[in-house]
Parts: sequence; C-alpha cells; structure tokens
Amino acid sequence: MAKTIALYSIKGGVGKTAATVNLAHAAAVAGHATLICDLDPQGAASYYFRVRPARKFGRKKLLQGGKEVEKNIKGTDYELLDILPAAFSYRKLDLSLGDTDSRKALKEIFRRLTGDYDYIFLDCPPNITLVSENIFRAADYVVVPCIPTTLSTLTLTKLLDFFAAEKLDRRKIIPFFSMVETRKRLHREVMGELAGASEYRFLQNPIPYLAEIERMGLTRAPVAAGFAGSPAARAYRELWNELARLITVG
Repeated sequence: MAKTIALYSIKGGVGKTAATVNLAHAAAVAGHATLICDLDPQGAASYYFRVRPARKFGRKKLLQGGKEVEKNIKGTDYELLDILPAAFSYRKLDLSLGDTDSRKALKEIFRRLTGDYDYIFLDCPPNITLVSENIFRAADYVVVPCIPTTLSTLTLTKLLDFFAAEKLDRRKIIPFFSMVETRKRLHREVMGELAGASEYRFLQNPIPYLAEIERMGLTRAPVAAGFAGSPAARAYRELWNELARLITVG
C-alpha cells in the first residue's frame, strides 16, 4: 500500500513545490510508481510538468473521489510518475469541505489510490485551513521545508503545537532545511542549534539555495532532468534517499 507524503508549510515561499516535484521524481527514478496530487490552486507543480486539468475537473469532482479522480490523473514525461493536476477552483476547497462536515474526506479519496502507487506526494497550499486539517489526517508523513531563519522555525513550532492541540500524531512531521545559504551566519547558527534537536527530527540532508532550482520555472522539469549532474540534483536525491530510509524503518 502506498505511503502518502504531504509537502506542507504554514509559510509560503520555502521551496515546498520544488521539493514535491524533485522528491517525487527521485522516487520514480528509483523504480517506484509515484503520483503527485497538486492541491495548491496556484498549480505550480502541474505547471512544472506541463499538465493542465480537464475543463470540467475541479473541487467538486475531486471530493466525489473514485473514478472522477482516477480518470483525471495524467502521465508525465517521466516513467512511473503521474500527476493529478490542480484546478483553480481549489481556492474554494475549504468551503466544499465545510459542507461535508468531515475532516477525513481527503483521506478517503487518497486511500482509493494507494493500491496503484508506491508513493503519493501531496503538494499542499500554505496556511492552516480545513484543507490542511484533512491533509494532516490523510498523510502518513508531513514533510516540512524550513528555511533556517527564526521566523521559519517559529512556524514549525506552531505546526507542532497545532498537532498537539488537535491530538494528531506529531511523529508524522518531518522537517528539513530548505533554501540554505551557508555563507549566511544566521543560517549556520539556526542549523547548528536545531539539527540535533530531538523535538524537531530534522533530516540531515539540506537543500541549498541554488540557481538550478530557480530555473525550474524556465526548464519546467525536475532538476535531475534538466541539470542531471548538478549539486541541486544530488541534494534532492540524497534527501529522498534519507527520507525513504526513514519511511521504511518507520
């Protein structure tokens, strides 16, 4: 049965979608049947793969689940990697979820897909909303990109507090350092302080701030496809290998 991995952050602009695309691509390259579910109405992950949703597919069809979702999953240019593209109507997904009076609606939808894939990656919108609460219950793991700054780590603490208040399993939360610039003293200090903190469980392989990752908007491809031998491609591959080992052990 597939493991469902949500890439999530309360804060935007932390490299969440880039991580979703590149970790999912790394999983597929490693031989695993992989699906990306783009849940962000901005549709950045869908854009990277040059995929658009069908005209009639939107938030209502998503919440119907079953065949309405399955028939809208599209292949990508990469073997073993599929995507369910985002629709702009997802911006009102909270309203539809409110009508269902359920915080487990998305969990049931993704459960139907687990027999066809080894890994399902969820590219999530920022903020804490009904969509987020559904995602937290649907995901086996919530992987959180965190820029090594005070504000970014504060949002991680708030997420952990929210999980505790809602009696969710905090062990699902797996943060990693994102957009790291080691020449910055603050980044070095924050990473040194938090890297070994047991309450956070940071992964040991950070993602640096590199031009190849920024250029994904131009190449519209995972960095390992557009810049195969680059430090960025190696960083995502090493991060995926570490995450995959942790998931397997867990």
